[in-house]
Parts: sequence; structure tokens; C-alpha cells
Amino acid sequence: MDKIITSRRSMVGIAGVSVLSAAAIGVLGNVPALARARGKRPGVAAHQGDIDILNVALGLEHEAIEAYQIGAESGLLEKGVLDLALLFQGQHKGHRDALAGAVRQLGGTPVNAKNRADYMVSLNIAAIHNQTDILRLAQAHERGAANAYIGVMPSLGGRDLAQVCAKIAADEAAHWSLLTSALGDKLPGPAFMFG
Repeated sequence: MDKIITSRRSMVGIAGVSVLSAAAIGVLGNVPALARARGKRPGVAAHQGDIDILNVALGLEHEAIEAYQIGAESGLLEKGVLDLALLFQGQHKGHRDALAGAVRQLGGTPVNAKNRADYMVSLNIAAIHNQTDILRLAQAHERGAANAYIGVMPSLGGRDLAQVCAKIAADEAAHWSLLTSALGDKLPGPAFMFG
């Protein structure tokens, strides 16, 4: 699980690039018009680092989609939890599509999903024996995603871009919160549960 959290955080710092461009954040938040407008301005052109960061995020969305699929097919999830997993999987598919579109718009080639066998190893599926194990894996994945987006926000140059990033982080935090509730875990008492 630490590997997944570390992977999500690495989308912020891959290839020595520590910030997403305005164009990349615009499309990442499914705001293609903002991305096009910012990307055409002099001095705000996309760099290869943006494509690299988006492809890392896209790879992680592929991983999340497959993790939820493996969980759904496992036969270990109760009906209500299965419904929640499939809802989250659908939202991750929307993120995947937005990220792939962003990579293409920036002139890159979207990274493909790995095969099931690779995900079985990277997600340590052999260690999963029950619904709780599946929920813990998903919980760690979603928390890592929320923290990654929060980590990007201070680097953004404008409120609009920070707001887009905040919306994405809020979605991931909502996933984490619902998974935490499904697990019967208490929410942390202190303020600032993420970031």
C-alpha cells in the first residue's frame, strides 16, 4: 500500500518537474477549454514534463480501474460495497479519459494500461483474502490520490487552477471517506486530514 501512495505522490515530481502547467491542470480537471486557452499563451506552452506527469497520473488511474475490477470479480464484496466500488471505478474511468485526452492535446501519447498479471503483482493481490483487505487497498489508493492533488495546489499560479485541483482532491477525499466509513474506521479527529 505504501508503494501505491508513493506512486501517487510521484506524479507531482516525476522527471524533476515539480509543478503541472496551467494547460495540464486545466485538462486534468476536465476543463479542456481552459487548457487550450492557457496552452496557447506565450510562455505557458506545455513541456514534456507535463506529459510525463499526466502519464504517471494516467497509469495510476489504469491501476485504480483494474484494482476495482479485481475486487468486483473477487466475489468477496457484499452488494452495497460492490455498488460503491463500481461507482468509484466509473469515476476513475472518467479521470482516465480526461487524462488521456490531455496527453493527446499536449502532443503526447497516453500510457497504456498494464496487463492483469502485472497489476496482480503491483497491488499485492495475493495478500487479499476478504472484503476488508480490498477496502484497505482502495482506501490507501484514494488517500494517496487526494494528497497528491493537494500537494500540487500551492504551486499553481491562479485561483481557477487551484480550484480545479481542489475539486479533484475533494473527489478523492470523498472516496477515501466513504471507504473509511465502510470499513467502520473512525475519521481522524484533528483538522487537516489530508495534505
